Amino acid sequence: MLEANSLCKVYGNTVAVKDLDLKVGPGEIYCMLGANGAGKTTTVNCFLNFIEPTSGNVKINGIDVQKKPMETKEHVAYIPENVMLYRNMSGLENLRYFATLGGSGCTEGDCHDLLARCGLQPDAVGKDVVGYSKGMRQKVGIAIALAKRAGAVLLDEPTSGLDPKSSNEFSELLLQLSSENVAIFMVTHDLFRAKETGTRLGIMRQGELVRELDAEEVSHSEVEKIYLEEMKY
Repeated sequence: MLEANSLCKVYGNTVAVKDLDLKVGPGEIYCMLGANGAGKTTTVNCFLNFIEPTSGNVKINGIDVQKKPMETKEHVAYIPENVMLYRNMSGLENLRYFATLGGSGCTEGDCHDLLARCGLQPDAVGKDVVGYSKGMRQKVGIAIALAKRAGAVLLDEPTSGLDPKSSNEFSELLLQLSSENVAIFMVTHDLFRAKETGTRLGIMRQGELVRELDAEEVSHSEVEKIYLEEMKY
């Protein structure tokens, strides 16, 4: 569903991403780990066509992102570290607006169901987003992604700044999406959450994918040990 082929991105003398080959299939949760500046967000931005690769290509649902950017956007949803919503609109109003903007539409009843599924408290649904916590905004962001019925979801540090309870709830939502055969690519610094949620883990260093792990085959302590070893170089 998500595919990078010999992806490279160079800024002047800086190689942000180097020869990245990556595939994330339906139902997979691929968690990409790495220090700041490792190339993780650059990879996400290439999938979203926010930036153009220097060489190589990325595909969504088999479609080349650079050749058919608008078509690929129909198949993917994006949840950034800070979900941008209209502060003077309610969570319900934001969901209906973005669902309509994305072409999926959403009845009021459907929107209520989606927000409840994502764990937004019933008394918050009709309140302005200006009073929401980050966790509440993230839940609305997930609801928007669900409303789009996208086959793939890209996430860039979605649990950064969340309390443990909200982070756990967020992970449960990702597992629900995975059970519905959605391909998920998540950039994160949270080793524990990556191990708990991911099916595969990747480690990037200085633009290169230096290690891939099957989450079921390693313990939490092994993930931490391997990650710290890779960060030494």
